[in-house]
Amino acid sequence: MGTPLFAVASLQALIDAGAQIVGVVTSPDKPAGRGMHIHKSAVKEYAETQNLNLLQPEKLKSTEFLSILKNLRADLQVVVAFRMLPEVVWNMPPMGTINVHASLLPQYRGAAPINWAIINGERETGVTTFKLKHEIDTGDILLQRKIEITQDDNAGTIHDKLMLSGANLLIDTIAGLANNSIPETPQSKVDIQSLKHAPKIFKDNLFVDWNKTANEIINLIRGLAPYPSAHAMLQGKQIKIFKAHAEYGTTKVLTGTIETDHKHYLRIAAADGWVYLDHIQMEGKKQMPIEDFLRGFRLVA
Repeated sequence: MGTPLFAVASLQALIDAGAQIVGVVTSPDKPAGRGMHIHKSAVKEYAETQNLNLLQPEKLKSTEFLSILKNLRADLQVVVAFRMLPEVVWNMPPMGTINVHASLLPQYRGAAPINWAIINGERETGVTTFKLKHEIDTGDILLQRKIEITQDDNAGTIHDKLMLSGANLLIDTIAGLANNSIPETPQSKVDIQSLKHAPKIFKDNLFVDWNKTANEIINLIRGLAPYPSAHAMLQGKQIKIFKAHAEYGTTKVLTGTIETDHKHYLRIAAADGWVYLDHIQMEGKKQMPIEDFLRGFRLVA
């Protein structure tokens, strides 16, 4: 059960490992983009190339869907980047339902664990497989695998690393469940005050606050790149910032002050230094390096 590209790697790994896939559940087709053309999920597109049995229920509690799912007689269900499942679904197979989550649970439960780990300046993250229970992302942990977050990483590069790491971890998890070699570790003893959460990213999360430190701003930009990207206003127009770097030290100007040499750099003052914009996109324009942008931009004093 999955929808985006992140889930495709796990489905492919299952097929490559020789698993018998009795069904693939993904989201219904829906109109998207400027032309509102009908869009298939990445999981559906891949499943069709493999001639897999495909289900696209509108409602996961519908009598028709539950009947079809039950008749598949699956031993195990695997969920990767999908919707929240009702108990009647996740409790159906004899081996239960396992989830591949892009964080080191119990940290970063929620819809956007990759983004928030980078935004919060974490130096490592990872993937976790766990058994589904009532509360989201709170089931018993099966296996985990860590990866480093480098200063050069952004949400896109970490997504790709965890996508592959998660697929490999899934295969190890299923093998361990099959031979009863994996202990299930409850998340019940977690100190709630120490938890960092990963809620869905909304528009309010996208805009840069220049009163924050340069490092916090850089982490926000990295954590939202390449999508949905950090946003800011530049002379009354909205821009997206895909890459930036910082220069630390006293600026002697108000935060949010913009300076440029009109050729090589455009920098904005933060609480403890300058943030240099390296790769941006102004509304109605394409993405471009700052040098290309400055050829057609003039800062009004």
